[in-house]
Amino acid sequence: MKISLITVGKTDVKWVREGLDLYVSRLSHYVPFTLDEIPELKNVSSLTQDQIKEKEGELVLKRIKDADEVILLDERGKELRSVELAAFLEDKLARGGRDLVFVIGGAYGFSGRMYDRADAKLSLSRMTFSHQMVRTIFAEQLYRAFTIIKGEPYHHE
Repeated sequence: MKISLITVGKTDVKWVREGLDLYVSRLSHYVPFTLDEIPELKNVSSLTQDQIKEKEGELVLKRIKDADEVILLDERGKELRSVELAAFLEDKLARGGRDLVFVIGGAYGFSGRMYDRADAKLSLSRMTFSHQMVRTIFAEQLYRAFTIIKGEPYHHE
């Protein structure tokens, strides 16, 4: 099983990028992991928010294979504690099934087509974070989950 994180827009805030790079490199010790940053759309001032979400969704869907399990990181998704995320991932690893593709949408969220394609939705918090910061927060949580699975002394309960 491979895990991918697809994001809309580049991570251009330096300290966010540094944190993201740190956890992406750490994840490589546990699982094949890829980060796919889709460039932001250009010339969108004449488009509605729904049109922007549709165009972004089309770009994301082109990167997803039919066999992939797609999980949207969405404010209306299910909230998990870190140990619950670890159990979720451990179950997926044990089944040896489909590759997991997590998706962070753009500033306006996801299109209807993205919600239709999704197999699940997860929320990192009831609070709202910038879509750039969510990348680093999520990468850290993935890393934390794998340290929990391996019984390593990173997470404390």
